[in-house]
Amino acid sequence: MAIGDSYLTSIRQYMRITSTAFDPELKDLINAARADLVLGGVLEVKAQDETDPLILRAVATYVKAEFGLDNEDSEKYRASYKEQRNGLTLSDAYIAAEEPEPEEG
Repeated sequence: MAIGDSYLTSIRQYMRITSTAFDPELKDLINAARADLVLGGVLEVKAQDETDPLILRAVATYVKAEFGLDNEDSEKYRASYKEQRNGLTLSDAYIAAEEPEPEEG
């Protein structure tokens, strides 16, 4: 799935990165985070929603946990991401497809 420029910029800001040199790694991690959310039970359409602040925070935390090779805070961020993912999977808004409105007849 495509990653919007403003979404990638948001992730860069969260990571405190100004250079675009790491964009390929960031994009891979964003896609991995989205896939992990779906594996955990979040609807794919929700995991891909670049306007949802809870999804953005979970994706950003995942990226923070997995970015780079020498990341001494990775376990802390991994635990935080797992809590966020689990919270999302407890909400019907993220795991159940919206029912269509009944038609009046």
